[in-house]
Parts: sequence; C-alpha cells; structure tokens
Amino acid sequence: MSDIIQLLPDHVANQIAAGEVVQRPASVVKELLENAIDAGATSIKLLLKNSGKTLIQVIDNGKGMSTTDARLSFERHATSKIKDAQDLFNLNTKGFRGEALASIAAIAQVELKTKQENEELGTVIKIEGSKIISQETTTAAKGTSIAVKNLFYNIPARRNFLKSDTVETRHIIDEFQRVSLAHPNIAFLLHHNDNEVYNLKDSNFRKRIVSIFGAKMNEKLVPISEQTDIITINGFAAKPEYSKKKRGEQFFFVNDRFIKSSYLNHAVVNAFEGLLEQGSHPSYFLYLSVPPNTIDINIHPTKTEIKFDNEKALYAILRATVKHSLGQYNVAPVLDFNRDATLDTPYDFKNKPAVSSPKIIVDPNFNPFKTDLPKETKTVDTSFSKNNSTTFGSATNPTKNYQTNYKKDTSSWEALYSNITPVETAKQDQLFESQQETETGKTFQIQKKYLLSTIKSGVVLIHQSLAHQRILYEEFLTNITVKEASSQQLLFPVTISFSSADIEMIYTIKSDLESAGFVFNEFTKESICIGGIPTSITESQISLILEQLLDDMKVEVPDASFSHFDVMAKSFAKSLAIKTGKSLSPKEQENLVNNLFSCKEPSTSPFGKATFKTLTLNEIDAIFKN
Repeated sequence: MSDIIQLLPDHVANQIAAGEVVQRPASVVKELLENAIDAGATSIKLLLKNSGKTLIQVIDNGKGMSTTDARLSFERHATSKIKDAQDLFNLNTKGFRGEALASIAAIAQVELKTKQENEELGTVIKIEGSKIISQETTTAAKGTSIAVKNLFYNIPARRNFLKSDTVETRHIIDEFQRVSLAHPNIAFLLHHNDNEVYNLKDSNFRKRIVSIFGAKMNEKLVPISEQTDIITINGFAAKPEYSKKKRGEQFFFVNDRFIKSSYLNHAVVNAFEGLLEQGSHPSYFLYLSVPPNTIDINIHPTKTEIKFDNEKALYAILRATVKHSLGQYNVAPVLDFNRDATLDTPYDFKNKPAVSSPKIIVDPNFNPFKTDLPKETKTVDTSFSKNNSTTFGSATNPTKNYQTNYKKDTSSWEALYSNITPVETAKQDQLFESQQETETGKTFQIQKKYLLSTIKSGVVLIHQSLAHQRILYEEFLTNITVKEASSQQLLFPVTISFSSADIEMIYTIKSDLESAGFVFNEFTKESICIGGIPTSITESQISLILEQLLDDMKVEVPDASFSHFDVMAKSFAKSLAIKTGKSLSPKEQENLVNNLFSCKEPSTSPFGKATFKTLTLNEIDAIFKN
C-alpha cells in the first residue's frame, strides 16, 4: 500500500493559515494597525477603498525596517517580539505569532514601502500570492506604508463569503475604534473612498471616547478608578439612563489590548443591579492593567480572549469598583454616615435670631355636628317655646331632644340616600354594560400580551406584538417599493446626534431612506438634520427608528438577496409595533386580527417567529380527558 501522508506546499500552508488570521478585510486592518503601534508610531493613517476589498493601506511614522527585515517579515513565524516560548507569558506588544504578513501576502497583492530614520533610502517590495514579484530601493518617508490590494483575489470562494460593503465597513470601523480607544496617545486618521471618517488627535481617554462617539457622550460618562496590588482599573461607565437594548458600546482593554470577556462583563452588569430596565445593557470603557505574567494571550488566533490567573479576585474588584463609582457620583443610592455638607447653615443665616416654632391652637368647644347640620338646628328650635334657648347639638344639653333629633337625622339620611342611589345605579349599569360588551366580543386580550379569537374549528392565540410587526412590515415594504412614498414636512427640522461611524452608515443608505419618505437637510460629522419624515411615523419616533436600523445593519440582518428596503421595513416594523403590556380596546383587537389575516404571510413575523397558534376542539378536549 502506498504512502498517503505528504507535506503541504508552502503556498497551500500559507492559505490555510490565512483562514485563521484573515477572515475579512477588518482582520487585515487589525493586524496592520497593531504592527504600526508596535513599531512605535505616533501617527497612523488608514486608507480604504470599497470597504477594504479593493485597497487597505496603513501608513505610519514608526521606526521602519531594514532591507533584510522587510524581506523576512513575510516569512511564516518570523517575528521580532519573542525569542523563546517563555516570552509568550511576558508580552508587552501586539503581534507576536509572526503569521500576519505571511497570511495576508498569501491571499492578496501586497506592496510594502519602508525606511529607517538613519537610512537615506528605503525599500519597496511587491508580493502576489506569497510570491515576491520585485524588491527595490526607493525614496520614502520615515516609517512604513503597506498596501493590501484585491483581497482574496486568488481565492474567489472566500471572496464570495464577504458581506455587503456596508457591513464590511462596519466591521473595519469596529476594529479601528478598538485600536484607537486603547491608544489615545496616538493620532489616527481614517479615510474611506476619499472621505474622511475619523481624524483623531492624540489626547486622553475621555477626549478619545468623545471624539469617536460624539460630543453628547461626554455628559453620559461616570469616571471609574481603582488601584490594587493585582490590577489597576481606569475608565468610564455610562449612566444607567443611557443604557441600550443591545450590547454595543462595551469595551474592555487589558494592557492596551481589546478583549472580550463574558465573565468580566457579568461583573459590570452586576454592579448596575437595580439601576437598569429589563433587557437593557450598560455602556462602559474600562482599561485594566495587570502584570503580563498573570495572563495568557495566546489562546485564540485573533487574540481577543485572555486567560487570567485569578479571575475570581478580578471579578470581585471590578464589581466593587464600578458599584462604588456609581454611588460616589450619585448615580446609585448609597449609605453614607458622614456629615452632609449641604445641610450646614448658610453663612448669611448664622447670626440671625432663631425662628420660633409655630404654636398649635386647639378649640375645646369645637363641635363638628353643630356646623355640619345648621338646618336641623333651626327646625328643632321652632318646636319649643320662645323662652327656650337650647339648640340642637348644644354642648350643655346634648340629649334633651333625642327623639326629634333622631327623626330629623333619619330624614336627612333618606334624602342623602335618595341622592346617591341614582349615581351608584348608573355606575353599576355602566359596569355591567362594559362586561356584557366584552363577553359578546370576538376577541379577548390575555395578560396584555396575547389575543384570543374564536374560529369554527377552535380558537386562535395571537401574539399581539409579533402580529403587529408583520402588518407594519408588509405595509412599509409596499409603501417603499410599490407605491410612491409620501413625506410630511416638519415645521421645525430635527437635528439628531450620532457617532461618525453611524453617520457614515446612514449616508450610505441615504437614497433608500429618501425613497421611504425621509428628507435630509444636512449631514455633519456629528449630527443629521432631518426636514421631512414618512407620513406613517411621528417626530418622536425618528431617533428610535434610525437607531434600530443601525443596530440591524450592525448585526448583519441578511441583505444579500434584498436591498436595504427590506432591512428598513423590518427595522421600522420592530420599532413601531405595539409592545407587550399595552392594553387594546375591543375595536383595536378586532382590527389587529383582521389586518393580520389580510397579510400575504400572516403566520410568521418579519424575523421568522410564529405570530399565532391554532388550538382545535379536539386538542382542547384532549387537555381535559386526563
């Protein structure tokens, strides 16, 4: 039997390694930015074309490479960061595997231009599919410029797996934000298709966060700071009232490296216990510094997961630190036994005489019956002689005319009762009429969440929110694609603030939004001015709809076979649909049921969930047989 095991050729091995390192253009951006940081750059430029599919270029002013280093950098497992395995547990740099440039060169056309400060000329190398095409000396500025062109040009199958330009741009911006947030002392510039998206100057943590996520973020941040023997924590958390329905602005940085940790995230969420609404997630930007020998970074190809030596201790410290900061800045209630300075006597009032306490005056002769029944008093007086001056309810002889008083009291209660009875009867009649109307209706609302409707074969249980989503989805999709969208002009244009990345995403679908009925007056780097909206929405719903649309685009709502119209219709329907807990009148219930079964696909919501469930009489009978 012949041997079947063989060594793979280098170009095949490189392509396999590239599958781990390079999954999409954002992976290339991450590796190149980290290499620039390791090179000691103080200014880094990122240039993109067609969401990185055509061009990804990173230019830095770092220390550059010699001719030999430039050639060796594209070899597998070539690195300047480590010399033996023990160095893996004492890392202070980003890249250390020595696979990034080799993997990128295996699936793209790469041009590297680099020069060291003490050299007169630099080096330019061109590589295609791991093959070196040319290597020459050239004039260049200090630092390194590396351009990656036509990603996956030699692996068309991998290129077909890439998402739309909007989604891929979102992933690149995410990686750019993570790297730039971890290094606020470095200036970053991002251009996409010759449009400036970010121009970040070197600054501190807070300014870097504000410059990325917009000026309004500044008022949302609560400082967090703690230093112990095993960890130093710095950063910010957003106030609970600015929490979001989806996990978006949640950043952990360990030793200036972005990581994902559900364990540490649980500690932060636990610190917000009792402050967040159900289903809301806090925003935070936390920078953790730990000794390098207490973490293991080399457990994931993308290096976004870290193994800690003492996770339980870090959990407790992080939770207590965040909770303390929320209380310290009056975000959360705390028990403070120290004297409150705000209760001190103001300076102007120290020398003024003390204010005397008000006196309480009680009238011992006060008789409520005397004032309540003045008419009865006059009536009783007429039944006595003129010389008798005793009145009904008098404190001197309260029981003298008992029988007369009793009769008068009885007549007054009868009169009172005769006046009240018609009102009470009307209320009771109204109550029974409403119950009768509900009982004779075709639908019933259960726990303000489901609608129960009877049919010939049994009953139908309808989820009111999902059903309304289906109705709105088909309505919006028809209005956007079939009918000519109608727009209502706003008397006062609405200005909404977004981050630069979100504005870039909205700008890419501007024409689709205009087809839906939106009118945009102006786009700036931090805000959007809207002058008109679709007739089916209100002014207060604009921000909610756009945020939901951005969230759906970020989580890659499938849009390969559909245009943005489908994503927009789904987002509009999800934002505007009635929510669980809303009470519906019998008429509203009936309209919802009728509109649902008038839809083309009434059985599922726009996101594939069932809108109703039918229970036949046989199924109902089977429940009670046992």
